[in-house]
Amino acid sequence: MNDIPFNLAQNIRQLRESRKLSQQRMSALSGIPRPTWASLESGTANPTLAVLSKAAAALQVSIEELVGAPRAEARLYRAGEVREQRRQGVRIRPLLPEAISGLEITRMEFEPGGRMGGIPHTPGTREYLTCERGKVELSAAGKRWKLEAGDMLAFRGDQRHAYHNPSKTLSSVAISVVCFT
Repeated sequence: MNDIPFNLAQNIRQLRESRKLSQQRMSALSGIPRPTWASLESGTANPTLAVLSKAAAALQVSIEELVGAPRAEARLYRAGEVREQRRQGVRIRPLLPEAISGLEITRMEFEPGGRMGGIPHTPGTREYLTCERGKVELSAAGKRWKLEAGDMLAFRGDQRHAYHNPSKTLSSVAISVVCFT
């Protein structure tokens, strides 16, 4: 059984309705004729890649999200379901259990003196680092920034960078938001 037309119909309708937009408004936003939009929502369409691309752009989602299995309105993820990593004295925990195109949010808990090299991301990537507890130092592009609880730093994530907890006695926590282009 081919689930793509069903998935597409369910997802497009749910996404449009969650935004409280009419088919006519989605037609105008996407540049797709309203009858074509209606056939997408009914599951009778056999859209081209160009039509899928326009629909995805208008709904601000990926094409994969349009044709993938419909998501439940809510899903509880238990702590044990989220895979953590440990690197060089740093516990890394993703804060988005489902993939969101172009976005990654991570909680980093540093042991006293913990340090970790960051992996340069794709060109044009921006990273936003917020120190939640303790102190965190970030090195990038030959510079070093010292963040304390509540401080935020925006920097190019496409360059070599490293994180460090300068305290020898206290742990620290930081949140990293990476926005890919």
